[in-house]
Amino acid sequence: MTEYARQTTLIGQWPIALPPPPVRTGRHTAKARRELAALRRARRKRLAGALAVFFAVMVGTTVTGAGPAVGVATGAYTWPLQPRPAVERRFDRPEHDWLPGHRGVDLAGSEGQRVHSAGAGIVVFAGEVADKPVVSVDHEGGIRTTYEPVKATVRVGQRVARGAVIGSLVSGHAGCPAAACLHWGARRDQGAHSRREYLDPLGLLHEVPLRLKPVLA
Repeated sequence: MTEYARQTTLIGQWPIALPPPPVRTGRHTAKARRELAALRRARRKRLAGALAVFFAVMVGTTVTGAGPAVGVATGAYTWPLQPRPAVERRFDRPEHDWLPGHRGVDLAGSEGQRVHSAGAGIVVFAGEVADKPVVSVDHEGGIRTTYEPVKATVRVGQRVARGAVIGSLVSGHAGCPAAACLHWGARRDQGAHSRREYLDPLGLLHEVPLRLKPVLA
């Protein structure tokens, strides 16, 4: 007895045959294989994209709290401490150069942590100012960034790339609530006889939000 004959059923005295199973031709089988292969390729592409976003976030930033997005610095400048530090004190521009203010930002760190040049440039100072170790780097556009207290590992005249290590963080910055703080300053000098302009260094960063999306099966 064939398989098809065994699949018949009886209703009362009358045998009722079930419809025969569909027959797959070679053309249908090849089409199914192509569709399955396309589905697998699309799944691998979605997985690769999600992993790329994940590793970008892990390398360039620290995710804090439960927010859905984090900022990643892009462009010519980046954070001088990695991973992205907390800002303990923000920029407070003085009305005049001789008036009190906060000419930079204080970033939380740890003693001995590596300090990076925020942008590509040339080291123009690596020494002490008022008993504080300081490193200064000149960048394009007349911008100078300063880092203190930092024990320099670079020398004056040395070219540095964006993110290059320029020294290590030293503790003892006044008013720092963290174990150690990096004072990061920025200014623009338009010319030899022009007035220097203090800048908020956070304004040098161009940040874009990155959101982790679930991988769709």
